[in-house]
Amino acid sequence: MGNRIHVTVWNEFLHEKKHEAVRQVYPNGIHAVIAEALSANPDMTVRTATLEQPEHGLTDQILAETDVLLWWAHMGHGQVADAVVDRVHKRVLDGMGLICLHSAHFSKIFKRLMGTGCDLKWREAAEKERLWVVDPAHPIADGLPEYFELPHTEMYGEHFDIPQPDQLVFISWFAGGEVFRSGCCWHRSKGKIFYFRPGHETFNIYYDQTIRKVLTNAVRWAAPSGTAVVKRGHHPTPLEKL
Repeated sequence: MGNRIHVTVWNEFLHEKKHEAVRQVYPNGIHAVIAEALSANPDMTVRTATLEQPEHGLTDQILAETDVLLWWAHMGHGQVADAVVDRVHKRVLDGMGLICLHSAHFSKIFKRLMGTGCDLKWREAAEKERLWVVDPAHPIADGLPEYFELPHTEMYGEHFDIPQPDQLVFISWFAGGEVFRSGCCWHRSKGKIFYFRPGHETFNIYYDQTIRKVLTNAVRWAAPSGTAVVKRGHHPTPLEKL
């Protein structure tokens, strides 16, 4: 798709319509704030999509034009059509990057790609979170300090029911004592997946400049790169004479 990275930010856009506390933090939707942050990068073209749009805003054409898809979801996981999940799943295997944010750990697409229940423990107490960079050489950690803090977050704690990450970039510690694998990377066929924990809907986390730096780095990491040609299926002609 050229030198620019084409990004789609998907959000249910339900909390912001139903709950005043969320609307006060994200009046135009979480997706709008994330899209605004990513659009500041000259190498990115950003669009948004939401649950209530036709086909959830994720038509074949839009997905074909998407290099990296960001997914924020919480209260509407079950409302996502299986046909759209199938469509996104295929695009990831074909090379589209996928970044799942916060409560998207329970989304249909994340659970499909992980093959596990993806459950965890949680507590909403507006406590401090300290994220440690445990893989400082990873591209997603580019330009970050050895740790950074969020003053008010929802706690997610282990055990997080996911397959072992291919790379673990961040581990979180919470003021209540729990820890959590907060930045996890996987490869699925030709696609790259990043799960990033921070982002509760009633906290202004997506305005934080370090969080925006992480999302920018993650988009660049997850974007399709020069992958090899893949051939599968029946292969009747051997390379060597038999």
